[in-house]
Amino acid sequence: MTTFLTFDLAGVAVEAGAPAPEKVISGTPQFRTWNIDEAEGGVYSGIWEATPGKWHVSYDEWEYFHVMEGHSVLTEEGGEPIHLRAGSRLIVKPGFKGTWEVLETTRKDYVIRL
Repeated sequence: MTTFLTFDLAGVAVEAGAPAPEKVISGTPQFRTWNIDEAEGGVYSGIWEATPGKWHVSYDEWEYFHVMEGHSVLTEEGGEPIHLRAGSRLIVKPGFKGTWEVLETTRKDYVIRL
């Protein structure tokens, strides 16, 4: 039995999505998500990709992510924008509210704890 997983997407089903229409500020952002693993206690990991656009976000979960490619801007309500590019790492805590803007198609790997 293997007790580790690689982030190899071969054989992982892709899920298509988009932000809810009422959250979209500009563009027509589209998402692709590859859910690689789920662990007890509401822990998920995988890869997420989004095309250009801007939308409102509100986090109920804790998330660590690492941007693999692209350029996005995450802005907390009342805060300064954070530019995210390849190599950027961030932890977003429950209660975060703001906007996510994808300037160049962005791909990140993530670990989420509900």
